[in-house]
Amino acid sequence: MQQWIERVRQAVTAWPGVSANPHRFGGVEFNLGRIEVGHIHSNGMVDIPFNSKIRDRLIEEQRAEPHHLLPDTGWISFYIRSEADVEKAVWLYRLSYLFHASRGSGRQWVNGAVVIPEALDGLGLSEPLRTIVDRLVVPPAG
Repeated sequence: MQQWIERVRQAVTAWPGVSANPHRFGGVEFNLGRIEVGHIHSNGMVDIPFNSKIRDRLIEEQRAEPHHLLPDTGWISFYIRSEADVEKAVWLYRLSYLFHASRGSGRQWVNGAVVIPEALDGLGLSEPLRTIVDRLVVPPAG
């Protein structure tokens, strides 16, 4: 399990502006500046904040489950149970990262190092999920 968590940590912290810090309930928290992109517990449980529309679609597509403690919020939970789940977890973190990097103070931490629409294309989002995300992602000024 720890090597899977380490692979997730390495992948997520390779993105511009992301840092890894101890999470208050154990595990590792990933931050884009002061914005939490998500965290992973030592048992492989991944918790990631989205807005409720993205969360609902991820659950409908069976890519995630409602958050284990806060099921009526935008948070999701995902459980790493196999090596194949590592890439699925990284995919969820990447979606959270791109969503937060396109909005508000998240933009300053990416500082133009990521072209959000192209990065979203690379995720291979379903058409319904891409429609939701495109409505929520804030295009760059200019």
